[in-house]
Amino acid sequence: MLQRPPRVAAIHDLSGFGRCSLSVILPVLSVMKVQVCPVTTAVLSTHTGGLGDVVVEDLTRMLAPTLAHYKKLGIEFECIYSGWLGSSEQVDIVLDYLRAYPDALAVVDPVLGDHGKPYRTSTPEHIRRMGELVAAADVITPNLTEAMLLLGEEYTGAPLRQQESRQLLSRLAGKGPRYVVITGADMADDHIANLGYDREQGQYWRIDCNYVPASYPGTGDIFASVLVGGLLGGDSLPMAMERATRFLEVAVRTTFSYGSDTRYGVMLESCLSWLTSPQTFERYRLL
Repeated sequence: MLQRPPRVAAIHDLSGFGRCSLSVILPVLSVMKVQVCPVTTAVLSTHTGGLGDVVVEDLTRMLAPTLAHYKKLGIEFECIYSGWLGSSEQVDIVLDYLRAYPDALAVVDPVLGDHGKPYRTSTPEHIRRMGELVAAADVITPNLTEAMLLLGEEYTGAPLRQQESRQLLSRLAGKGPRYVVITGADMADDHIANLGYDREQGQYWRIDCNYVPASYPGTGDIFASVLVGGLLGGDSLPMAMERATRFLEVAVRTTFSYGSDTRYGVMLESCLSWLTSPQTFERYRLL
């Protein structure tokens, strides 16, 4: 048994304004009693979603020496957790971290696109390289756009039926990870759901989401971080998925009620205490 909090190497960028990436990962996992060690891929003045000319400092040069320093110190990690990566070199370095800590839970949030479109940086080569990370992961958390990009299929926007959902999850799991979680999927029964698959157990899960007519940056980072905290804390996959779903609903609905600028992200500061209160989980169901 660990005599300290579980430790996560979070390989992500840091946006100074806009509540995404490390600025939400750090408080979420910390309040869930997980030590976050930020391995910062780049520093940005704001996120890139409509806040003008972003100031960016690439920190690739620091990533490999940081790993060497941690290994020299004998620092152990229970989880390696990566997000947006800006180059093939950064993908290589994340793979080095995973090889250096083979017993750590390997979590890859394959940040490639959203709303049916790849991001500008998601070239065919970058998508292929992200597939290498997915193959080395234990857990992946793509949205539906990213799931289709990883599978090399066209995003149609058509709602998913049960069998289609299962096939999508199992095909992604066939690339390597034990746990696949697809976020924000439009379902044929007019619900939006987060979908999960445990390859070893052969079980498919679904947690429906309460819809809010607004989109905020950083929600994928928040969801994946709560999922990581839940799994490290002993949650089963469906419990961790529901914990993440419900917390995100609280944060989004709180923010929506104030009518704040969606570009500023969710009002995380008002909601973090939810993660420290006892919860019962009863909304997850088999898919």
